[in-house]
Amino acid sequence: MRLSTTTGITRNLFSHKETIKILADAGFDAYDISLTEMKPGSSSPFLKDTYLEYAKELRDFADSIGIVCNQAHAPFHSTSGDEKADAEMFRSIVRSMEVAAVMGADIIVVHPVQHLCYAEYREELFEMNVDFYNRLIPYGEKFGIKIATENMWQWFSEEHTPSDSVCSRSKEFCALIDAIGSEWLTGCLDIGHASLMGANIPEFIRTMGNSRLLSLHVHDTDLKSDLHTAPFMAKVDFIEVAAALKEIGYKGDFTFEAANFTKAMPKEFIPTGVKFLCDIGKFLIAEIEK
Repeated sequence: MRLSTTTGITRNLFSHKETIKILADAGFDAYDISLTEMKPGSSSPFLKDTYLEYAKELRDFADSIGIVCNQAHAPFHSTSGDEKADAEMFRSIVRSMEVAAVMGADIIVVHPVQHLCYAEYREELFEMNVDFYNRLIPYGEKFGIKIATENMWQWFSEEHTPSDSVCSRSKEFCALIDAIGSEWLTGCLDIGHASLMGANIPEFIRTMGNSRLLSLHVHDTDLKSDLHTAPFMAKVDFIEVAAALKEIGYKGDFTFEAANFTKAMPKEFIPTGVKFLCDIGKFLIAEIEK
């Protein structure tokens, strides 16, 4: 099992190459390239005409220092309800899939459609997501990269508390993957998001099993806010999480999305923080594999 983390952990204080080098030096096997910067209209190098050359340059650099790209994150939000804006975002998501494939990623996480109030439009959102991912699958096949849908949440606007959204519950997560029924679609379980919904995370993992669950976003929360901090810093029981992953024979990588873990650190200390996160990851992988 490879250990990976998002490139977002350096908070854009370092270049892509500098970030990849920091992760390699810390001991990570792989990195999750954050392509969330590819929102339409941004200045991302991945939106320029030379995007493929730039992606290949990064891959060659990573190869030269012994680290690989295992996973990517597409730009979000996937939809807004505005037809023109959604068409532009769809094109950007497709380009992010191409970029991720060139960099060597096996999986790209693409957020589900959830711009409608889930409590009122649950059935409509389910059908919208079946259509959305079916439109993406031909590109996954073309570029040779699996698409991972993710369990999400929404805010109750007045109370500012998290509430259910698309795939918040394991039954719906499994149903969406099964309804599409493609080898090019899999599931990314965001452990922090599941904790916000009060889910029994080990049971969630067991329900998905190793056929639907091939990707992770690993981070801790206080069960109230989307903290994206390191395991053992808040309230999720990661020993139980590791035991459940072991039980199902999890076949994917162990990928952190704990980007906020270094949020308060000065730039000079970030490599030290990244190394500590890597040590936590190695400990948890040992728990899974022992």
